[in-house]
Amino acid sequence: MRRFIPAVILFTAVACLTRPAPATSIIVDVKRQKLQLIRDGAPIVTYPVSTSQFGLGDDFHSYRTPLGKLQICDKLGDRLPSGAVIKGGRFTGEVLKPNAPGRDPMVSRVIRLQGLEDQNRHALRRGILIHGTPEERRIGKPVSWGCIRMRSADVIALYNQVRIGTPVIINSNEKIRRASGWFFRFSSPTAQHTTAFLTPAHS
Repeated sequence: MRRFIPAVILFTAVACLTRPAPATSIIVDVKRQKLQLIRDGAPIVTYPVSTSQFGLGDDFHSYRTPLGKLQICDKLGDRLPSGAVIKGGRFTGEVLKPNAPGRDPMVSRVIRLQGLEDQNRHALRRGILIHGTPEERRIGKPVSWGCIRMRSADVIALYNQVRIGTPVIINSNEKIRRASGWFFRFSSPTAQHTTAFLTPAHS
């Protein structure tokens, strides 16, 4: 008998494929703990986020947020309810309300990032993601374990406006608007291929 694999599990075997850079881009401003969505050179929306409590960097087991030019190489969570708990690339069936006491898993949506520079070359294997968190009261402060955390409603809205290949820049010392010009000079190299979704050791 043939076994059918749920669509969400297929995420575990998806390769990160390079696609043409879209007009929509993302800038994460670590200093201000903000994420800005750029479309056709103009900022259209800004969301509060949380980056790493351990600072900036790309070393394995450092739990730091990497800087520089990256791109979205995978997405997970289509049609999942807000607050859906995602573990190991799968929906566990549990749904959490914002600020559920004692809980801090990834929820709602997961956006997987791949580094494009030497300073963030480990981002993909480290499992650096943009994802929802139930700890919404802590958003706006650097409290993550390396990933970029967002409120569920915000990460769902962002997820619906980006695609695989969308450029991302994470910076710490420039105003958000100053970095936006980079996206329209963006040309991504061949993406690395992976055989499995690596569950991050942080969130």
